[in-house]
Amino acid sequence: MARFTPAKAPAAMITLIVIQAFCAVFFVSDVFTDLQEAGGKPTTHLLIEAVAATTLVLAIMLELGYLIDLVQRKDRLEHSLHEASQAVFDVIESHFDLWKLSPSERDVARFLVKGFTIGEIAEFRGNKEGTIKAHLNAIYRKSETRNRAEMMSALIDTLIDRAPPSHAPSDRA
Repeated sequence: MARFTPAKAPAAMITLIVIQAFCAVFFVSDVFTDLQEAGGKPTTHLLIEAVAATTLVLAIMLELGYLIDLVQRKDRLEHSLHEASQAVFDVIESHFDLWKLSPSERDVARFLVKGFTIGEIAEFRGNKEGTIKAHLNAIYRKSETRNRAEMMSALIDTLIDRAPPSHAPSDRA
């Protein structure tokens, strides 16, 4: 059995709306045919069919409005997500600029931010793990952090609009 996913929802809704539209055309034409056969005098059966056909047409219009609204909302959300992703990328890149990372260090730092291991980064870059570790040491030194967690914390602090923590020892007693 095929699995229904949200990505298939618009196509499924459109298919149902098309089927409903076909049914609505059938019922509306049937109402007019029955009305002609009854000599223009509405019967209880004819009134019930007319109400059912009208309700079906109204439901189709509501479904179309709802579908259009959902598609527009999805587009707005995707646009907002793209803007947010770009903003995160810009913040990270500005830190790399501030830290004066070399192109190789930037590349390694990007992989690090994405959560890859040293071995994976080495494989992606075609380097030995020792080379990646050397780049990481330079990145940590330039960013004034000691490890991945501290570096990520520095980036996240900026993303949530907090001032990065001072690296100077506290004067509190």
